[in-house]
Amino acid sequence: MRKLGLATPALVALAVAGCGSDNNDNSSSKSSTPAASSKPAATNKVAVKETDFALSPASPKVKKGTVTFNVTNSAKVPHSLQVEGPSGESKPPKVLQPGQSGTVKVNLSKDGKYEWYCPVDNHKQMGMKGEITVGSGGGGKSSKDDSSSGGGSGY
Repeated sequence: MRKLGLATPALVALAVAGCGSDNNDNSSSKSSTPAASSKPAATNKVAVKETDFALSPASPKVKKGTVTFNVTNSAKVPHSLQVEGPSGESKPPKVLQPGQSGTVKVNLSKDGKYEWYCPVDNHKQMGMKGEITVGSGGGGKSSKDDSSSGGGSGY
């Protein structure tokens, strides 16, 4: 009987330890839940610096979906940003004075390469342009002949 008496506390200790490990399992699964919810959102964000007369970066790569361009005019003259997406040109953008910042949101829901540029005066012809690659870059390249609008919103 004495052996059985010693075994009982050991069984109780194992049962308690087992309950403790369940609590640890629950806390680890709870800590992994926030990590799952912190996956990147569908919206991409690109910081854009406008100078005289260039866009930086000139050729960003983004995932397809809504892309937010956070634009800063670091130049000495006014600039803006126009994107030719799969649905046509973004809405007419606001002109940013030197030192100002703004945001342009564009629906880039199809893989492809799309032109972007400063539409102020002849800045595009002066080299203030680039190409956005969406996804794998497959699909068609946007063209000025696409007369549809509503590809995004201005600042």
